[in-house]
Amino acid sequence: MNIRNNASAAAQRWPLGAAACLLGLAAMLAGCASPAGDGDAGASESTSVHGETEARRRARIRLELATSYLQRGQAQVALDEVRQALAADPAYADAYHLRGLVFMAMGDLAQAEDSLKRALGMKPSDPDILHNLGWLQCQRQQYAQADQLFERALAVPAYAGRSKTLMSQGMCYQRAGRPEQAEQTLLRAYEIDAGNPVVGYHLASLMLARGEMARAQFYIRRVNNGEFANAESLWLGVKIERQLRDLAAMRQLSEQLRKRFPDAKETRSLDRGAFDE
Repeated sequence: MNIRNNASAAAQRWPLGAAACLLGLAAMLAGCASPAGDGDAGASESTSVHGETEARRRARIRLELATSYLQRGQAQVALDEVRQALAADPAYADAYHLRGLVFMAMGDLAQAEDSLKRALGMKPSDPDILHNLGWLQCQRQQYAQADQLFERALAVPAYAGRSKTLMSQGMCYQRAGRPEQAEQTLLRAYEIDAGNPVVGYHLASLMLARGEMARAQFYIRRVNNGEFANAESLWLGVKIERQLRDLAAMRQLSEQLRKRFPDAKETRSLDRGAFDE
C-alpha cells in the first residue's frame, strides 16, 4: 500500500488546515493488493495470489475503512479501525503512518510523532512519511528538524510529491521568520505546480509583506480567478488591490467575499475596514 497525495482534496481545505500540507489522506486504497515490503509479520502464513498474507489482508481492509472515516472527519472511529489493523498485523508500517495522521487530526502531536517515527523506522526512505513527520515538526516549531526531514524526502529519487514537500517546506520557512528561503522554496514549488492555490496564496502573502504589489497581484489573481478561491484568498486580493488603488478590482473582490462567504471572519474584517490587521 502506498500513501500518496490527493491534490484536489487537499486544495479544497487550503490554506490554513494542516491537512493541506499532509500527504496521504485520500489515496490509501491505491496499490493495496501488494504488501510493499512493510515488515515480515505473518511471513509463515499462506499468501494470496498477490503475495499478501491473510493477516496483511485483514489489516489492509481495516486501514481502508480508517482512511474513509478520517476523510469524513470521524477521527476517533478511524483510530479504532487503525488499532484493529495493527492488532491483525503489528508490523504494518502504513498503519502506523495513518495512525500518526489521525493523531495529528486530533491535535495529539506527541502520539502523532511516536506513530510516524515507528512507521519511519520500518520504512526509513519513504518520502511520504518523511514529509508528514517534517510537517509535524514544523507544527511543533522544531524548524531545523522539519527542514532536515523535508530535505530527506526531496532527495528520494523519482519522488512524486516534490511540489507538495517544497510547498510545505516554504510555509515552514515562512513560519520560522525566514521569508527569503520561503520565497525561494515556494517558487520552486510553483515551477512544478503553478496551479496549486496554496503556493500562489503564500507567494502573494510574502510579496504583500515585502511591498512588491505587482508580483503579489499576479499570484493572487491566478488563485482568485480559479476554482479554489476562498475567503482568505479573496480578502488577500482585496488588500492587494487596495494597495495598488485598483478600486474596481477591489470592489469586485469585496462583493464576491460578501456574497460567497457572508459569515467568514475575513468578511467581518472587510466590513470593519480592518485592512491592516
